[in-house]
Formats: sequence, structure tokens, C-alpha cells
Amino acid sequence: MLALAHDSITKRWPAKSPVPLKGAILPFQRIVAYYGNFYSRHMGILGSLPEEQLIHNLNAEVEKWQNGDKTTPVIPAIHYIAITAQSKPGKGNTYRLRMPEKQILKAVSLAKKMKGITFLDIQVGHSTVKNEVPSLEQYLISPDVHLGLDPEWSMKDGSIPGRKIGSMDAADINLAIDYLSALVKKHHLPPKILVIHRFTKGMITNSDKIKKTPEVQIVINMDGFGFPAKKIDSYKRFVSGYPVQFTGFKLFYKNDTKSKPYRMMSPKEILKLYPKPIYIQYQ
Repeated sequence: MLALAHDSITKRWPAKSPVPLKGAILPFQRIVAYYGNFYSRHMGILGSLPEEQLIHNLNAEVEKWQNGDKTTPVIPAIHYIAITAQSKPGKGNTYRLRMPEKQILKAVSLAKKMKGITFLDIQVGHSTVKNEVPSLEQYLISPDVHLGLDPEWSMKDGSIPGRKIGSMDAADINLAIDYLSALVKKHHLPPKILVIHRFTKGMITNSDKIKKTPEVQIVINMDGFGFPAKKIDSYKRFVSGYPVQFTGFKLFYKNDTKSKPYRMMSPKEILKLYPKPIYIQYQ
């Protein structure tokens, strides 16, 4: 099965994983997602375009990836930042803001219009995974809604979010995995996908201790921007270099095009990576 995601065997890959349960998306389909928050164009593409243009553009990206790898069906996704880190303490001194239900449902509805799936991303700030994940349960009980964690904005040392890169330990991530696993069992859902962003070694500590359960499929998403060689290096050092289960790759419409060769990497280039990313994100 994992041959779909990993085209050859090395000492590190394919990573040891449970056999996919019925209804599992990975590795049978590749996911191509648009990322961001509707309130801000600075946080990603979701806040930059009107709805119909978003749908048109994302469908175009999906088609590119389908043409790039005809052996793996491609599905669209909306990856929405449902809890955003803040530069001010706010209520409870948590340095995070939960998005209103109306905005989250907008993301879910947009994905449904495209016959795709939704990811709800969490930036904990000074809060914790344990406190924030349950706040999204009403959405996560849907079979088409999945979860994302962004360690960059997890400020364990009390720093103000955005002033330095944060970190999550395997213990934090395992709390989310346990929570999702319990939801899947309780509500008889297909497996959930958990996307975890990474572009430095320190963003995830003790990654070898991240749990593998049949109910949760884990993607480590290469979240760094820059010119192609830099992105490939980050992928090899911080994602494929620390095997967990599946891999992802983020592309930035703006930040990837600021230096030579002034363009984003193509599906053809990314599909040459080993292992092949099964989750693709556009910001």
C-alpha cells in the first residue's frame, strides 16, 4: 500500500505504520489544499481571493497534480486556521484567538462545494493542545473534517508569538492523536488525518515518540519558504530525515517567488522527492 506514497525502500522509509482502516484517505489519494484564514490575506490564499476565484484556482492546482501523477487520485482541501496565535494576551492570557463558528462553517462549506475535505489548524500561542483541540470537536465529528497543528506558534517559554519559532513535543502531539483516535472509535468515523507543520529541527521534539494508531494518519508538512534548493534541503533535513508516517510539502505564492528563479516549484519537481509528498499545501 505504501508504495503509493513511497516509491522505493530505504533504511528510514517507508515508515512503520498501521494498516490503513476502511475509509482511509492516505496513501490512496493525494490531497491538494489551500491554506489561510478568511480574515487576513497575509495568512494565506484563503484570505486573498473571493470564493468563486478560490474554487477555480484550487481546482486548477488539483488538475496540475493529477496530470503530474495519474496513478494517485487527487482531492481538494481547505486548510483553515481555526485558532490563531496573537501578539496580545487576550482573555485568559492565552495569546490565541478562536475563530467564530460562522467562519469555520464557511471553510467546511467551501470544501463541500468542491467535494473536498477540511483541515482545521491550531496555533496554540500560550495555550495547549489539550485545551484547544476539544474546542473543535463539534466539527471534527464530521467524517470530512481533519486537524492541523502548527508548532511554530506554540510558545512554551512564554515568548510572544511571532518573535521566535515555537515548538511542540511528541507528548503534545500524542494528546491530539489520542483525542482524535477516541473520536473515531466513538462515532465510527473513517481515520482522521493530522497535519503537523515543520521547517526546523526544534519545531518538533522527540518525533520518534509520536504515536501511530490506526485511527489517525500523520502528515509532517514541510512548511519552509524560499527558492527550490532551499525547500528541498528543508524537506530532506526536517521531514524525510525524521520519518513519522506521511509527508507534505507547502508552496508559497508570494514568498517562494521573491528570489531566483522567481517561481514556485512544479508538481513534476516535487514528485521527484523521496518519499513523494502525499499532502500538498498552497499558502
